[in-house]
Amino acid sequence: MSTIRVANAPVSWGVLEFEGLPAKTYSWSEVLDEIAATGYTGTELGDYGFLPTDPDRLRAELDRRGLAMLGAFVQTRFRDPEAHAAGEARALEVARLLAATARGSDTVPIIVLADDNAVDPARTLNAGRATPDLALSPAEMRTFAQGVDRVARRVRDETGLPSVFHHHSAGFVETPAEIDALLAASDPDLVGLVFDTGHYAYGAGPGYDGDIAAALDRYGDRIRHVHFKDFDPAVARQARAEGWDYLTTIQRGIFSELGTGGVDFPAVVDWLRRHGYDGWIVVEQDVLPGMGSPRESAERNRAYLRSIGL
Repeated sequence: MSTIRVANAPVSWGVLEFEGLPAKTYSWSEVLDEIAATGYTGTELGDYGFLPTDPDRLRAELDRRGLAMLGAFVQTRFRDPEAHAAGEARALEVARLLAATARGSDTVPIIVLADDNAVDPARTLNAGRATPDLALSPAEMRTFAQGVDRVARRVRDETGLPSVFHHHSAGFVETPAEIDALLAASDPDLVGLVFDTGHYAYGAGPGYDGDIAAALDRYGDRIRHVHFKDFDPAVARQARAEGWDYLTTIQRGIFSELGTGGVDFPAVVDWLRRHGYDGWIVVEQDVLPGMGSPRESAERNRAYLRSIGL
């Protein structure tokens, strides 16, 4: 039997970390209830403040449903050195909550660092088709990586929690070349990579050949956390042809249910097992508030993963 455990996350219920979206349509208790009821054994935090922020209460609510707390997404404008201190403060607030919640658990939560995605107009408009002229300069990437290292170091030193970086559509670390640049400029002892299958496939652009195993080989032991997300190649083609921005592309269903899109998940599972991965995979089917039928999608996604041995 695989030692890989399977979680879901509030983002699959439309709890997104972007400002200006419609109000969330599910309460935190409904989301946790449905994650547990559909066969998952862990969750991520979602927006800070969506789930209870008292660690004793949060731990009790998770324990009551048999769920582990895996980590939390913390966005920072890392390309701006003036934003690093505020990003550090946000990450520490989240890390303290996760560390206190996980006390006594066999799961060590992870701080998932990210750019402030979907804020820069050009990157938001050109998600999935970013060209080199939209990239950070080498000096800007050094500043970006210094900020990531700073936050990860402070989180580790104060709470003991590890950090990973999340490459993400509509941010400045989206394409394979940008992921390479960040990993080269950051400290591997401080910062791992969360490999997100859907964001990688979409962010790699129209020339992506679908060889997900080669992408995993590319990053090797920097991969310390994994998000399972599918993507619809037909929606990607239409988005590129019609110039949709990132949020429009989500609304049109770029991130489809697992097994219905372009990601070769059996190849991902095979790679993880061959490389001794014994952590969690987190299903993330990003939807906007009010989109789709999250519980039914979660059930179908879990059934698909069982069909490929997870």
